[in-house]
Amino acid sequence: MKYLKQLMIILVSYFLGTIVQVVFKLPIPGTVLGLIFLFLALYFGIVKVEMIEDICEVLITHMSFLFIPAGVGLVTSFQAIKGKIIPFSTIIVISTFVVWIVTAYVVKFLRKVTSK
Repeated sequence: MKYLKQLMIILVSYFLGTIVQVVFKLPIPGTVLGLIFLFLALYFGIVKVEMIEDICEVLITHMSFLFIPAGVGLVTSFQAIKGKIIPFSTIIVISTFVVWIVTAYVVKFLRKVTSK
């Protein structure tokens, strides 16, 4: 029952983000808005880390399993990307490095802001 309550907190933030995205016709995906809402709830203390940490550990432990549908989708649509492997690979590598760099700077910034 503990996991269900914790999962509901995460799902409520997800659904709230999706609802806001649909209602206001925003170009940002609802899942991203949900993550922002969950972050803000954690930052302002509306949701405590202890309230969701157990289910987060379970989800992180099983994260590789959660990528299976995306992998299957790539395999089933291989004909559509056939012949475009080099551009796709280049985009994947470049975007991975961009995400790493941006994440590093965001973490550095947040550590500086929260340590004051």
